[in-house]
Amino acid sequence: MIREAVLYRSLEKGRVACFLCGHRCEIAPSGWGQCEVRENREGKLLTHVYGEVVAANVDPIEKKPLYHFLPGTTSFSIAAAGCNFRCGFCQNWQISQSRARGQKKTSGYALPPEEVVRQAVRRGCRSISFTYTEPTIFFEYAYDTARLAKDTGLLNNFVTNGFMTGEALGLIRPFLDAANVDLKSFREETYQKVCKARLQPVLDSIRLMHGLGIWVEVTTLVVPGLNDGQAELTDTARFIAGVDRDIPWHISRFHPDYQYGGTPPTPVATLRRAHDIGKSEGLHYIYVGNLQGESEDTACPGCGKTLIRRTGFSVCENLVLDSKCPACGIKIAGVF
Repeated sequence: MIREAVLYRSLEKGRVACFLCGHRCEIAPSGWGQCEVRENREGKLLTHVYGEVVAANVDPIEKKPLYHFLPGTTSFSIAAAGCNFRCGFCQNWQISQSRARGQKKTSGYALPPEEVVRQAVRRGCRSISFTYTEPTIFFEYAYDTARLAKDTGLLNNFVTNGFMTGEALGLIRPFLDAANVDLKSFREETYQKVCKARLQPVLDSIRLMHGLGIWVEVTTLVVPGLNDGQAELTDTARFIAGVDRDIPWHISRFHPDYQYGGTPPTPVATLRRAHDIGKSEGLHYIYVGNLQGESEDTACPGCGKTLIRRTGFSVCENLVLDSKCPACGIKIAGVF
């Protein structure tokens, strides 16, 4: 469905300036933004992905991954087609790299905000996740859905590349409770060359989300030969700890896919080294994902007691009481 976009202004000669994401595109008449789902039609910026999903599922919240946000609950997860990044290692490229321009769009189906909320409530979900692709590019749809969700007592989260603007975060803040941000690298060159984006807006978003009181978790997909060097992993962990040592860091194993089909899976030793680096930088909660047999339990950073036991995406035991460790009383960061 086509709707007028938010967060843009008119310029001379029919151009428009979009300030939804960090690209801050200036779009000529009949032109499209870098997301390729927002079009300047006669001086009006239109979104082509309102109310149409390419995926809608009930997921464990741990699948996002969000481990300190309503653990053990389910989330109604939706996505529209497209992305404002071009990551060659994308694990959801079939839907994220689909465009509206040039009839490349993956076929979706209508699911208006009201129906998203109805399905979430009917299926016993505690939250709605805007996920699988980049929620920033379907911001208007996410905003309207999140606002309705709040009215019914549901919480909302983004699984995002973090490339939205401060203006976008300021607008959705009253309705956005949590976000998992993919921090894909800690090198500007990698962002520009591989993602066709920039690093600094992502770092700014993480800081701003945290400052606005949005619960933040960070994921790094560790890709061999791309972002797996010790210095870069240390810089990543140090940045997260500098924002808040309570921010969980999910270190995720890469599997060959899309344009990186010839790249081997991340060695187990690399993931464990990243885990140790995070500990040495003072992070309280570090999880290794996409690796069978690795513990993803939550331990108390004070006394070390295991508080949340997980098997895959399932929570087997949750001992957190009133957001505290029952053994030593220390506060466990998150939304419980």
